[in-house]
Amino acid sequence: MTVANDPRQWHVGLLGYGEVGRILAEDLRKQGVKVCAYDIKLASEPGQPLREHAAEIGVELMRSHADLAAQSDFIVSAVTASQAVPVAEACAPAIRKDTWFLDFNSASPGAKQRAASHIDDAGGRYVEGAVMTSVPPYRIKVPLLLGGRGAQELAPLLVALGFAAKVASDQLGVASAVKMCRSIMIKGLEAMVIESFTTARAYGVEAAVLASLKETFPAIDWEKQGAYFFQRVIEHGRRRAEEVREVAETVREAGLTPWSASGTAERQAWVADLADEGVFGTRGTLEFARSADWRIEADRLLARIKS
Repeated sequence: MTVANDPRQWHVGLLGYGEVGRILAEDLRKQGVKVCAYDIKLASEPGQPLREHAAEIGVELMRSHADLAAQSDFIVSAVTASQAVPVAEACAPAIRKDTWFLDFNSASPGAKQRAASHIDDAGGRYVEGAVMTSVPPYRIKVPLLLGGRGAQELAPLLVALGFAAKVASDQLGVASAVKMCRSIMIKGLEAMVIESFTTARAYGVEAAVLASLKETFPAIDWEKQGAYFFQRVIEHGRRRAEEVREVAETVREAGLTPWSASGTAERQAWVADLADEGVFGTRGTLEFARSADWRIEADRLLARIKS
């Protein structure tokens, strides 16, 4: 069996060594797959924990996008949404013929099509990937929709590597449209919960609000869900804000004005700004201690507003 059709022999390149990149690296290395990675943070002080993590599990760190592209049989792009197209463009000049390029990023259908043009024109094989829920609980088996001309061929190869991949369409943009439309709801619900619960806390009516929500939506544990939403936005609000801006672009591409998505992006970015200011306490580079009580974070927000 050749390297081309045996994914266990692939040299996998990870663009982005954040939370998603590290999880994929860990799960691939456990299978003995060769992994290299590049992240723009690697050369700076915040990149020290990333460098230590890579050394611990045996991931080779590259000096540039082009260096990674030049030696990879399969590339996963897992960067922030705004960098999806620039990263594809940076890899294109060095990408080897027929190298698979899986775009994991939460970008609009239009952005995916622009990224694909860079890779395909350079001789690579671009496939869009739409990650349909949070990666950490599922790790490499996170539900993944594939799209594009090479999706049918790539899907079984990814499954052999442990991915839970299935084909959405051979038309580029369909998988990302599913992801983006879902994100209008999910990321919007995060923003609404933070806004609603914090406002309720300010007025001292949170108990009544939660009781009403439980009556209307009895299947949801609003205490637990609220804590989860607060912490996910505190930890990943910057990335989420960028994603929802891509969601807004997706809505515009459909001819609608993205009022809800735009508001969600602003709320997510606002929380991210406060997190960067240290409002929620010191955050580690790799991990963040989650509070089981959303009230603690709401009170921090209210204290910051009052100050």
